[in-house]
Amino acid sequence: MRGTLLANRRGVQRFRQLAITAVKSSKIKLLLLCCIAFTVLVVGTRWSDFMGWTDYSDSVDQFLFPEKGYAIVMNTWKRYDLLKQSISHYSSCAGLKSIHIVWSEPNPPSDSLSKFLNHVVESKTKGLHKIKLSFDINKEDSLNNRFKEIPGLKTDAVFSIDDDVIFPCSSVEFAFKVWQSAPDAMVGFVPRAHWVDKSQGKKDYYTYGGWWSVWWTGTYSMVLSKAAFFNKKYLRLYTNEMPASIKEFVTKNRNCEDIAMSFLVANATGAPPIWVKGKIHEIGSTGISSLGGHSEKRTRCLNRFVAEFGRMPLLPTTVKAVDSRISWFW
Repeated sequence: MRGTLLANRRGVQRFRQLAITAVKSSKIKLLLLCCIAFTVLVVGTRWSDFMGWTDYSDSVDQFLFPEKGYAIVMNTWKRYDLLKQSISHYSSCAGLKSIHIVWSEPNPPSDSLSKFLNHVVESKTKGLHKIKLSFDINKEDSLNNRFKEIPGLKTDAVFSIDDDVIFPCSSVEFAFKVWQSAPDAMVGFVPRAHWVDKSQGKKDYYTYGGWWSVWWTGTYSMVLSKAAFFNKKYLRLYTNEMPASIKEFVTKNRNCEDIAMSFLVANATGAPPIWVKGKIHEIGSTGISSLGGHSEKRTRCLNRFVAEFGRMPLLPTTVKAVDSRISWFW
């Protein structure tokens, strides 16, 4: 009798052990399946991003700009193919309300160019999202024209952009969101730096630092207006309060209007700009930055503007805004 009971107890214990082992095994298998499914999902999402298939503008649209958007102010000069390509691209961006083309050529835009661009904008319009396109005609050929005050501008946010620079709409919308969190700051994609150059034997002599200086040190003090958001009030300040000597210097040298704007904003806010990480596509061949002596000319601008302002208003920072939804590394 006892033998039978012991045998039954051992059978029950063995059954329990087998049941526990089976449950543990099933949990492990379920966990592995979940890990595999998550990995496939992540890799699939990232792979489509790498292949250029994913458009994040729809997901951004769900929480951006319920009321106000931004205006594009685009500087151009006799590069009509680039202008057409840029306008066609940015017209698809959901937050865009108006496009202002800074026109400084001796002849007004042709009817064919105007009709083409208006047709492109209308064809890109989605539903009730209407975009106004206009040419801001200037009599004088000057880089200061890109910062002239625009009468009747309805949006507070201005996205200053060159005609040969393309950013994905998702990056532009993200930068706009960053600007909304700091509407007095200058928020842009192209950082630059400055530092005190003691080798010149002067107490306050500054040197201009290009992209490689930013990359090496991780520090910047400007974002260039070739791709930057700022408040429209700075157009008024630049037009009416920027020292005439600085604007004359910009016109004469055909350079450094972006540094002048950086000085103006930093002087007004007492704060550094904000660099937004974004993938830039330069569709033009060359610009003034590719010419010889570019850094030296920019250094001369820095020190000239410091003398005009009576101090160095630019402040260095290491902050970078990154859209973590689409970036492997923050």
